[in-house]
Amino acid sequence: MYKKRNIARHQLAYSLEVFNGINGKPIGFLGNVSENGLMLISHLPLMTGADFDLRLKLPTEEGPEQQIRLKAHCLWCHEDVTPQHFDAGFSLQWAPPEYGRLVSALQQYFSFYEMSASA
Repeated sequence: MYKKRNIARHQLAYSLEVFNGINGKPIGFLGNVSENGLMLISHLPLMTGADFDLRLKLPTEEGPEQQIRLKAHCLWCHEDVTPQHFDAGFSLQWAPPEYGRLVSALQQYFSFYEMSASA
């Protein structure tokens, strides 16, 4: 029997776009994040073994977007199950404290929590 879902699903992919930190052009979207790395979903394969300057542009309520610059090393890249998409895994070489706060916020938002009986 069908049960009504108590926990809403959230998808990170296509929520936060990732840009080339040097020329500012988009290179993909965040697929997953952790304190030590990230997965990027791109329309083109990315070179493994290469170092990348990445930039995240985050919307803010107070005005101009917040930008987080990262230095990351591409460990792997393979074709996604979605046609014409590629997944690439990065280890972070450098990230500002704002990245850690973003990871915490995203993990909290995209995690499943049981609803209390009083809710």
